[in-house]
Amino acid sequence: MPRALVEDSSRHALAATRQVIEDDEPLKLSERDSLRVLDVLGNPPAPTAKLLAASHKLPRGG
Repeated sequence: MPRALVEDSSRHALAATRQVIEDDEPLKLSERDSLRVLDVLGNPPAPTAKLLAASHKLPRGG
């Protein structure tokens, strides 16, 4: 693929991504919900069987 095409595509994708982020409204959480999110991020639950099965189907990078 020509370099100019790749650069143009990347520039367009970046601009579109920025617009989506700017257009999106921030999520407003209560203090209780904020603490819950922080707790889950710090102490994530164990993966479910369905999540583990899906992860085994992903291609392995290398």
